[in-house]
This record gives sequence, structure tokens and C-alpha cells, in this order.
Amino acid sequence: MVEKQSLWNKKILAQALVDAVRKLDPRLMYKNPVMFVVEVGSVLTTVLLVENAIHHESGFGFNLQITLWLWFTVLFANFAEAMAEGRGKAQADTLRKAKGETTARKYNAQGELEDVPSSALRVGDILYVEAGFYIPGDGEVIEGVATVDESAITGESAPVIRECGGDRSAVTGGTKVISDWLKIRITSNPGETFLDRMIALVEGASRQKTPNEIALSILLSGLTIVFILAVVTLQPFAMYSGAPQTVFVLVSLLVCLIPTTIGGLLSAIGIAGMDRLVQYNVLAMSGRAVEAAGDVGTLLLDKTGTITLGNRQAAEFYPAPNVSAERLASAAQLSSLSDETPEGRSIVVLAKEKYNIRGRQLEDIHAEFVPFSAQTRMSGVDISGMHIRKGSVDAITRFLEQQGAVMPKQVKEQVEEIARKGGTPLVVAENEVALGVIYLKDIIKGGLKDRLSRLRSMGIRTIMITGDNPLTAAAIAREAGVDDFLAEAKPKDKMDLIKSEQSKGKLVAMTGDGTNDAPALAQADVGVAMNSGTQAAKEAGNMVDLDSNPTKLIEIVEIGKQLLMTRGSLTTFSIANDIAKYFAILPAMFAGAFPVFGVLNIMYLHSPQSAILSAVVFNALVIIALIPLALKGVKYEPLPAAALLRRNLLIYGVGGVLAPFAGIKLIDLALVALHLA
Repeated sequence: MVEKQSLWNKKILAQALVDAVRKLDPRLMYKNPVMFVVEVGSVLTTVLLVENAIHHESGFGFNLQITLWLWFTVLFANFAEAMAEGRGKAQADTLRKAKGETTARKYNAQGELEDVPSSALRVGDILYVEAGFYIPGDGEVIEGVATVDESAITGESAPVIRECGGDRSAVTGGTKVISDWLKIRITSNPGETFLDRMIALVEGASRQKTPNEIALSILLSGLTIVFILAVVTLQPFAMYSGAPQTVFVLVSLLVCLIPTTIGGLLSAIGIAGMDRLVQYNVLAMSGRAVEAAGDVGTLLLDKTGTITLGNRQAAEFYPAPNVSAERLASAAQLSSLSDETPEGRSIVVLAKEKYNIRGRQLEDIHAEFVPFSAQTRMSGVDISGMHIRKGSVDAITRFLEQQGAVMPKQVKEQVEEIARKGGTPLVVAENEVALGVIYLKDIIKGGLKDRLSRLRSMGIRTIMITGDNPLTAAAIAREAGVDDFLAEAKPKDKMDLIKSEQSKGKLVAMTGDGTNDAPALAQADVGVAMNSGTQAAKEAGNMVDLDSNPTKLIEIVEIGKQLLMTRGSLTTFSIANDIAKYFAILPAMFAGAFPVFGVLNIMYLHSPQSAILSAVVFNALVIIALIPLALKGVKYEPLPAAALLRRNLLIYGVGGVLAPFAGIKLIDLALVALHLA
């Protein structure tokens, strides 16, 4: 399980302080152009400071403070990135606990079992794993059925069923078989397992900049170049006007004007976005996927397991004419006693709860059960010449024909009525008599309608995908509150729907767990594969939900939007900050030569030196102050884009203008009080 780390964990904090110094390496710093410029300025002022000290020039104290705070600015930016990376590395450590050298029981060429280390396993090897032993590598179950403890990966204490075939055949290395046995075919080599990929991604080793990050970096680099040219050309003007400036002042002006706040926090914001997903037990294969989730316009949701609980439940008995409800319920319960499906068990429970029909002693009457099978599509019981059957409409119709009878018209009408409600009808017959119909209902997940309403308020369109007929699909769609549905869906239909939505300029997200979902997961902009699903589904998607909870797609979208909002908010705040710095530094630079500039000193800063120093100090401290916001993210609320923009401009635009005025003034007062300026 990936544990949630405290924001200021002492161990992470200590390591981040060390990493902040290590990241001063220019080979690392150049990847962040804004902070690289600040580092170059810091080196330049350091060299000039040493020369200043050697020649005993005046202003050493002021120059020393400027130089120190320039270095602090770089270190604080590195610290923000190191904190975000540190949280990921701490989470990776918890995953490593599930990984280790284990012994595997492998079938050799002669078909005999032999013990080999897990590191020697290769793709295609066949293993035998029994209760009490760990699964040594990723694979597919090819024989057997067993319960598996996956808490080391997912944090979920309840064991899960893994079996051959279907969508629950994939197993993950590091999980433990707790009952029965499995024969497993290995699907990945050592170092390439799902757990290895998780550790690398959580640590950030495989993280690449997203397209939006790259675009923003280009914008910030462009602004930095503009301000470098502006500051460089400012000195000739200052010399002409009789107010030449020192390099320390010019570098201070440059650092305060370029967008250092967002430049220092940009990488931390991206890493923290992936970190928040990991805390929800969702592994994103790239930052691009997280970012795309924030721009999703269409959400495809499977009906079974996402919108409904996945198991249909008996809701009502509809007796045929001249048949009592009690007789129908009794026969339905008898025919379901050997039916171990969730639907069969729910019929037994409904008869018990509604008509108080409880357990019976069937041994004395020599009851012979007919278990449910996929071929016959019915189950039943034979008791003293009485043949009771329960099953699909087609199956019971054939059974009645074998008894020389036909399905009554009234029962057919009941079947059609249940279908119109979106339910599944099962018919019960006793010998040649159709007793009535059982109404099986798909149970909509609690609170889902409200959650879908939240998505709608974000401007996201939801589409339910189901293999049901259009009549049933329409009824469930209405009850669930989805915007649209695709009935009788086949893999190609899903692909066509995704492509159709993408052709309209929308980003599409969907969940899936089966091999038949793999093409659609690969086509979707955000494809969330269930960890319980097949290997093909996990490889096709760009996210994996370790908890296998399809409704988590809603949280994924919100985290993606929160990432984009946080980046946009702090960019707005960073640019807005510059206004106050103009009013601090420009009067200080030119008020001596041009007294009229004194009018701009609206903060009444103590002196030119204290004004410049206060601006530089604020510029450094604001990065530290915003680290918690960068790591936790701006609080997300499901509002339309226009409303979010207005709120963003009000809080981070206006706030970004006003906060530095107060901050710089307070720092100015503190510097004067401490006799530092």
C-alpha cells in the first residue's frame, strides 16, 4: 500500500535540505531556465563580493546580504522540488517492502517442479504457487482458483479471487496466496514487473515534463530573456542620467522582475500532482495522463461495477394468473438453493424476507438438485416427480415445450414489463406450468447520481457503456443520471465512440479491466485500467487503479483539474507580484537622480538600500511560503471555467498584487529595526 506522507515529515525534510544543495549543480539547474539565471546572478555577485572584500570597498554589508538572499532564492526553489520528490521516494520505500527475493516453484522441461530464485524467472515460465506462499512475479493464472492477499500493493485488507480466464486472471508479484493454489505463467522479466515500474514512477525517475509544462517553461524563459535585455540596457540609461547602478542592484532588479516564484515551484507542482494520485492508490504512467485528466470533456463508464454494484438482485415476484405469490416464491427459492450465483442467493433471501420461507429438510424427500450452468441457463430441483426450474425466458420456454406446454401470454407480458423497467426477468416453472417471473434489478451505487451531477457542473459529459439491450440501458441510464448511453456495446463500438468524441475536440477518459477493453483504453486520452484486470488492459491504459474501483475516475478528473488550477493560480500570483517590486526597486534606483521618482515610493520604504533588500528577501521567502500550496494543491470546486477564471484572478491576481506590498513593507521595518539596512 502507498502511504500518505505528512507534509513536513522530518525525514523527508532533512533529505530535502541536502538535496536542495546537491541540485545547485549547473548540469541540473539549466533544466529550469528561470532559476538557472538566478544561480548565474548569485555566482556573479559572489565573485564581486570577494573582490569587494579584498579591496575593502564600501557597501560590503549590503552586498553580502544581497548575495546571500540570491543564493537562498535558488536553494528555496530546489528545496520545493526536493520536498515533492522526497515524498515520492518515501512512498516508493513502502512499495519496496512488498518486493524482495523469493523462491519460486517452477515447472522444468520435464514437467517437474523445482525451486529457483525469483530473479531467475523469465517470461513464459510456468509456476505453481500454493496457500501461504508469495507470488514471485507478475503473471496470468492459467489453472486453478484461489484467494490472494494484495494488501501489500493496494492496502485493501480483504482478499480477492484470482482465477483462470476472464478479467481476474492477472496476478502481481509480491502478493500472497492465502487459500488453494494457482498455476501461473510469468509475463514480465525481473526488473520489468509492475511493482518495479511503480517504484520508478513514484520516485519520479521516469517523470517527463508535460506539454503544458513545456509551454509554460517556454513562456517563462521568454519573459526572462525580455527582462535580461531590459536590465542590461538600463545601465547605459542610468549612466547617462547620472545614476549608475552597481551589479548587485541590477541583479537584484532582474531576479525580482523575472517570474522566480512560479519558476521555482513549477516542477514541484507537477510532481505533487502525480503524488496526490498515488495517495489515492492510482499509478499514473506519465504526468501527461494526469494533466489530460484535468481537461477531460467526456467520461465513459461501464455499467457493471461502475454504475451498478455488479450483481443483480431479486427485487420482486410476479405470479402468473391463478398462482399465489407464496407458491411462486417457494418454487423460486427451491430452484435457487443449488444456484451459487449472487442472483440465485438473492432469490433465496427475498423469499425468506418477504414470505418468511425458511430452510427446509430436503433429505427426507430425496430432493435432486439441478445446478445452474451456462449451457442450460437455468437451475432447479426434482422432488418426488415434481420438476421445478428457474432460468432465462428462452430456457424456460424450451423446458415447457419439452413438457408439452407453452409460455402463457400473461407471463410474456410480465417479462416485457420488467424489461421496460430496466430489469432482468427470470421465469419459474413447475412441470408444465409457468408459475411467474422473478424481477432481477441492477442496483445503482449509492450517491452515484450526486457524483455524476458534480461532473456535469464541471462541463463533463458522462456516457454509460453496457452490453444490455437499449430498453434496459435507457432505464438504468435514467436512474443513474448519466447524460447518454451506448447499448449492446462491442469493443469496436467503444473505439468508434471514443474517436467520435475526440473528433469533436474533446479529451476522453474511460475505465476498463478486460482484454476486450484494451483497444479503447489505448485510444482514450485517459485510460484507467483496473489492477484486478488483465495484463493487456494494464499495459494499454496510462493509469492503473490499485484498488480496482472504477468510480475513482471521478477523483482522477478532480486531481487533474486541481493540478491545472494550482499551476495557473501560482503563475498568476507570480506575475502579479512584480507590480509591488516595481514600486520598491525603481524609486530606490532613480530617486536620487530624478526626485520625481520619489512619488512612486508609496510604501514609504526607509531607504534605497532597505527597499532593494526588502524586495529581494520577499522574493525568496514567498517561494517557501507557497511550498505547502504547491504540494497540497489549490482547493478544487466544481465550477464552470468562467467562474474559476474569475475566482483565480480575484484571489491570486489581486492577492498577488496586494500581498507583496504588505510583505515588503514588513520586511523593510524588520531590517531597519535589526539595523541591517
